[in-house]
Amino acid sequence: MRLEYFQLIDRIVDLDIGAQSIKAEATVPTTSTIFEGHFPGFPIMPGVLLVESMAQTSGWLLVALNKFERMPFFASIKDAKFRQFVKPGERLDLTARVVHEGSGYAMTQATVSIDGKQRCSAQLTLVLAPFPNPEFRSHMTDMAQRIEFPKHAMPQS
Repeated sequence: MRLEYFQLIDRIVDLDIGAQSIKAEATVPTTSTIFEGHFPGFPIMPGVLLVESMAQTSGWLLVALNKFERMPFFASIKDAKFRQFVKPGERLDLTARVVHEGSGYAMTQATVSIDGKQRCSAQLTLVLAPFPNPEFRSHMTDMAQRIEFPKHAMPQS
């Protein structure tokens, strides 16, 4: 996890195209300037970054389902629940599954768990749009390789 670059997924653990589901993981850094203000003496992962980690997990699922032809952009959140604090150094287990897709949008149900215990969950809506330019698509392909995106879901050259 590289908070300063908003890269919140370390690796893809499982991608099931047929079940329209994904599992990813990320480890919260032990130090970050974010924790200096959130909160001094009691560092915890900001809820907005937990939501973003679920959105990025959902996004990678949708990138795979759309064969790197469309880019998902976070549009809305519904029924977000935060159950416990997430502390520096903890490993997040992230999941997402598609609950609806159509008309240029997709809805996912996403969760963050630690040691098998759910810490937060939400239903997310993402808009699907063509990649704005080839450079951005190339960047996403490079990032996919960095996070161990399954080869069977990578675009063919």
